[in-house]
Amino acid sequence: MNTNFTRTEKSWLRYLLTAITLVFIGLFIALPMFLVFTEAFSKGWAFYRQTLSEPDARSAIFLTILTATIAVPLNVIFGVAAAWAIARFNFRGKSFLITLIDLPFSVSPVVAGLMYLLLFGNQTALGIWLDAHDLKIIFAVPGIVLATTFVTFPFVARELIPLMQSQGADEEQAALVLGASGLQTLWHVTLPNIKWGLLYGVILTNARAMGEFGAVSVISGHIRGVTNTIPLHVEILYNEFNIAGAFVCASVLALLAVVTLVLKSFIEWRQYRSHQQSLRRSSDPLKSRTADPQIGARAAMNPG
Repeated sequence: MNTNFTRTEKSWLRYLLTAITLVFIGLFIALPMFLVFTEAFSKGWAFYRQTLSEPDARSAIFLTILTATIAVPLNVIFGVAAAWAIARFNFRGKSFLITLIDLPFSVSPVVAGLMYLLLFGNQTALGIWLDAHDLKIIFAVPGIVLATTFVTFPFVARELIPLMQSQGADEEQAALVLGASGLQTLWHVTLPNIKWGLLYGVILTNARAMGEFGAVSVISGHIRGVTNTIPLHVEILYNEFNIAGAFVCASVLALLAVVTLVLKSFIEWRQYRSHQQSLRRSSDPLKSRTADPQIGARAAMNPG
């Protein structure tokens, strides 16, 4: 009897928590997302297309894509290098490096923008030198890229560090023993093993880069048609009481969020499936032979 009561209690608790979660998601995520698209198309498709065809909107979209196109590859390079160093080597200052990687998570984006503003501003020696050589960082595209790269830096590294630590270095060490160079080992052993985690980090980095507001707002100068990204353009339209136009541009970011969510779910599914296949291979003595680290090492030696 006590067992049945406990099961009933757990069942009701499970349903209650599920209902609370669904209500929360519906009110604070799904409903606002639905309203964004509803308001965006409230004046018809012609108005939607016209708003996105305006020069300022096209400039904001182009700058947003350009910023993400530059910031994401930089974060991939730095993230893979940092994750490899932290997961594979022990050195002095390792904890300090991890702290630096986490710094953008703890620093407000507005503060990050102010840091670059103080670093490259005309009131500093570096800013004066840059101005004398006609090199524009503040209130220009390079400053926006720098601020975005800083804000999005942890995503790739933080996704790869635990993944590479859990995988170990057996295959990489076997490849090096068999004569593979460091570059061959990275390209044919390390990257294939972390491809899904890397892609997951890239998707998160891209979504954050395109939606970044605080740091870019400080360092861009809000020069219309020149240094405005989509989030800044949405703010300008809203402040000018062009509510429908603001929702049109906001729907672009909302659509990006939906696509990111779909890709994120797909990658999580592939990661789970790959993990299950690895567990099945490790439990099968015959299949486990094909999972020998030297297989990956030989692939590094003979990529063809």
